Amino acid sequence: MAESDIEIARKSVLKPIAEIGDRLGVPREALLPYGHTKAKIDLSYVGSLSERENGKLVVVTAVTPTPAGEGKTTTSVGLADGLNRIGKETVVCLREPSLGPCFGMKGGAAGGGYAQVVPMEDINLHFTGDFHAIGAANNLLAALIDNHIHQGNALGLDARRISWRRVVDMNDRALREIVCSLGGLGNGFPRSDGFDITVASEVMAIFCLAADLADLQRRLGNVVVGQTRAREWVTARDLKADGAMTVLLKDALAPNLVQTLENSPAIIHGGPFANIAHGCNSVIATRTGLKLADYVVTEAGFGADLGAEKFFDIKCRKAGLAPDAAVVVATARALKMHGGVAVAALGDENVAAVKAGGANLARHLANVRQFGVPAVVAVNRFPTDTEAELQAVTEVAAAQGVHALVCTHWADGGAGIEALARRVVEVVEAGEADFRPLYPDDMPLWDKVETVAKRIYHAGGVTAAPAVRNRFKALQDGGYGHYPVCMAKTQYSFSTDPALRGAPEGHEVQVRELRLSAGAEFVVAICGDMMTMPGLPRTPAAESIHINAQGQVEGLF
Repeated sequence: MAESDIEIARKSVLKPIAEIGDRLGVPREALLPYGHTKAKIDLSYVGSLSERENGKLVVVTAVTPTPAGEGKTTTSVGLADGLNRIGKETVVCLREPSLGPCFGMKGGAAGGGYAQVVPMEDINLHFTGDFHAIGAANNLLAALIDNHIHQGNALGLDARRISWRRVVDMNDRALREIVCSLGGLGNGFPRSDGFDITVASEVMAIFCLAADLADLQRRLGNVVVGQTRAREWVTARDLKADGAMTVLLKDALAPNLVQTLENSPAIIHGGPFANIAHGCNSVIATRTGLKLADYVVTEAGFGADLGAEKFFDIKCRKAGLAPDAAVVVATARALKMHGGVAVAALGDENVAAVKAGGANLARHLANVRQFGVPAVVAVNRFPTDTEAELQAVTEVAAAQGVHALVCTHWADGGAGIEALARRVVEVVEAGEADFRPLYPDDMPLWDKVETVAKRIYHAGGVTAAPAVRNRFKALQDGGYGHYPVCMAKTQYSFSTDPALRGAPEGHEVQVRELRLSAGAEFVVAICGDMMTMPGLPRTPAAESIHINAQGQVEGLF
């Protein structure tokens, strides 16, 4: 029986975190240890790196996810190990896992097999407490809003137009819509409210896009919490909340340093979902990695239509980053599912289905090309894959003018992905990247949504109810039209129908709701049935997670 991820991680030999810092040239006094194997990098030291030249930036994305598995995080970790093996000092920059998926359906998110970041249990659970700080800052603002109304409402907030929601880092569908302040006069004025999952919150997005503490407070102050009866915006700064929120986030904003199973440096910081939020680790983490290493490998969540599009159009635009290459992860199993094969039949060879499902990979490669970023395909090999199926995947990529390399990093660690690492270096050093966002800042908000829907999703058009169209106009007229759009959409399809696999054309994208994230400086377009608070599955992963007789965590994969 194959070892589980957690068993492999437990057998690894971790170096003291100071030695990982030494490798990057980080002085020991700039490390703030959290135990022996993880530390934060002091923000003042991070700021001192600004004059150094940047290394090369490689983003890892994937085909549209399926239950068959793709392995984007595993490939990101493996590629960093592979690059280090061929002599390129490399840091992998990843998001912190959310407790919601860990205890829900997805399980842990620290890589897999012999391509993991460690300590695995810590990273998947409370880590250094960043998410707790983000949730506390978010909910402090919520408390100040209701207290302000209770204490006389000097700002004239209209309780019907409060847009700020509370958060918790757990999948809890019962909290999607609630009524708060029940129980009498002493408890405030009852109103409709709701919870989002922490990783979908604007505070999380602000945390991940802020350049430093001053920028963090500026962005937090710009958060719009609601409107008055006269439709005037009310901000967190108006409530004098920005200072206290920044204090709660001060320590969390320092990036976290850990290591891979092969002792490659890893910076793991922030964790917005890509199907709801912008799906990238923090700007501070990425910039720090670029100053400390030759190469930074970073991950953009879910398929390239979500994580990569937002990485390019939001993170790179806002942070002034220019990626040098993209790696698109695919598996024969996933392409078979996109070609119509059921989960139960994935173990059977079906080259025709791989070729049919290859339309999904081809679409993602074409989308990455629109941003001027050269791509390489990482074919993440599973034990049941046949040579004919793997050849079919490489042929799909070749038809797009892209090299595809079969990788075995899950089983072999960095040694199993060296060929991909060498190809990535060739692509980067060729200097062919000419990065450009999909749309200009001055394009109207509606047109930005339509551009993403038509050029990335291949939709026939975008629809919205009159109230939502009016919201577009209000935000455009209110001075927010220059913001990029953050599409909240199912991760399982190019369309808004999660059951529609492959590469659908001509479908309709319905914008159900438009949310302003003035602090994060983007506008969220919620499409179809997308929820900002997930629910637990019929059999949550939590049911299998426990402490064994040796006091060790079991069940996190």
